[in-house]
Amino acid sequence: MKIAVITGGASGIGRHLALGFAKEEYEVFALDIIDTSFSEKNIHFYKMDLRSETEIHQCFKKITEEYGEISVLINNGAISKFNKSVYEISVKEFDDVLTTNLRGAFICCKEFIAQKPRGSYGRIVNIASTRFHQNEAGWEAYGASKGGIVSLTNSLCVSLSNTGITVNAISPGWIEVDDYDSLTERDHKQHPSGRVGKPQDIVNACLFLCREENDFINGANLIIDGGMTKKMIYEE
Repeated sequence: MKIAVITGGASGIGRHLALGFAKEEYEVFALDIIDTSFSEKNIHFYKMDLRSETEIHQCFKKITEEYGEISVLINNGAISKFNKSVYEISVKEFDDVLTTNLRGAFICCKEFIAQKPRGSYGRIVNIASTRFHQNEAGWEAYGASKGGIVSLTNSLCVSLSNTGITVNAISPGWIEVDDYDSLTERDHKQHPSGRVGKPQDIVNACLFLCREENDFINGANLIIDGGMTKKMIYEE
């Protein structure tokens, strides 16, 4: 039995990840601060706040004691819709985003590593964002947190050499979760791939990176954005 822990699993991309891994017969643990439920018998929901080291520790401890070794960790949980002018954002607000998105992911990695026997197969996938290197005004906190996630991925890959654990990141671009049918032709055509992204695009990549045979992919940051970061955009 392969066990996957997915943070931010209650909604959005995280929920799709939980469903996708469950379909591949993983025993899935969706962790989130938002209450939810799943009808699938192999998806278990645990309420957890990524800002709390104690809650994260207790959650991982409960999973390993009751179900055994965790094979996959996907750090998807994040404050993702926060943007505020640099002239207005408070230090507390900045700290809250970094604490949730970056510190929370780091603690989850620590807990995951601690329960792995040395040499045992393991996969960490950190969900970053194309905003780690391309951004808009007002996204300083979110962008900094995702830049940190990419850097954390790079460092962990080296630190975990010869352990059996690979560490990779995925940086999604525009992934429409809520209402794909409402998108316009212009929305789609601005992407070199001809369409806006879907959650399944991220699920497919995560499943690929987590396959046991794909252990030579390590320290990568896979950008999934339909080619948008390769496109020069100037105001007409």
